[in-house]
Amino acid sequence: MPKSLTKVVYKPDTQSTDEFIIFVNPAEYKKWKAGDRTIPLAEVVDSFKVFHSNQGAQGILGAPSKQQLDTIFSTTKDFDVMTQILEKGKDQAGNGINSGSTTMNAARGSLIDNKGKGMSGI
Repeated sequence: MPKSLTKVVYKPDTQSTDEFIIFVNPAEYKKWKAGDRTIPLAEVVDSFKVFHSNQGAQGILGAPSKQQLDTIFSTTKDFDVMTQILEKGKDQAGNGINSGSTTMNAARGSLIDNKGKGMSGI
């Protein structure tokens, strides 16, 4: 069974549409947020990737530039940026966000006729 993930969203300013997002493992994040800093950051976050959206929660997620990271967080180091997002951000439960899940192509099922009629149906 794939593990479920939670996203932590940091908005630098309430009027801004910029959001910085990281995906975390909910159980470990809860313990880390409660003060257990002995948990390695590698177990708290799903990956050391920071995502950015300048269109709010509905925007497309992309990678922030080093300039954006330096302007907002005063550093470009992944560890420091992640720590600030974990401390200042708000978690949003990711219903349906799973890590490692795979889905089959729905067209491969037997319920869909994807062969067509060919020349016999004319």
